[in-house]
Amino acid sequence: MHLFNRLLKRSNTFAKRSLYHFLFALYLGLCLPASHPVAMADSMVEYQVKAAFIYNFIAFTHWPDSTGQTINLCVYGEDYFDQEIDKLQNRSINNRHIKVVRITNPDKLKACQAIFFSKSVSAQLSSILSDLQNEPILTLADSPNATAQGIAINMSLVNEKIVFEINLTKARASGLDISSKLLQLAVKVHQ
Repeated sequence: MHLFNRLLKRSNTFAKRSLYHFLFALYLGLCLPASHPVAMADSMVEYQVKAAFIYNFIAFTHWPDSTGQTINLCVYGEDYFDQEIDKLQNRSINNRHIKVVRITNPDKLKACQAIFFSKSVSAQLSSILSDLQNEPILTLADSPNATAQGIAINMSLVNEKIVFEINLTKARASGLDISSKLLQLAVKVHQ
């Protein structure tokens, strides 16, 4: 990963940049579990792929320097991941370890650095997010219109593939910097 980042910084021509963007997309694809090349509608496989996407969303997000050495990845609402999200437990990104936490009390969400909001709480999403406004928290979901409600990154299943859109305005207001590499892979970026 370190070598890959150095290569990207050195690219100065369009051809090199295009090649590196392709390699980056290939890298993201390889980070997904190898048992399935395309995200299928099967719920277990869908959430296995979404868990891999979440890992990459965290990896390509920069938090303020005041953020500690642990990224608390919280799941709020009904947990459709089963144990797939637990595979991220103790994985390391930029010298920070991921800790997976399931939260049932919305008052405890401010202790999270990343939160996945389940479809089961989509009706309450706007009110919950208003309490988290301007906090350095990466908000994630897989609910229709979630970015319009203030979610930073929302995933969708389209033609048996997981795609995502980014609410860049929300992320920046929260003090987060999302990598331009990730922005290029989004199907839509709200600014």
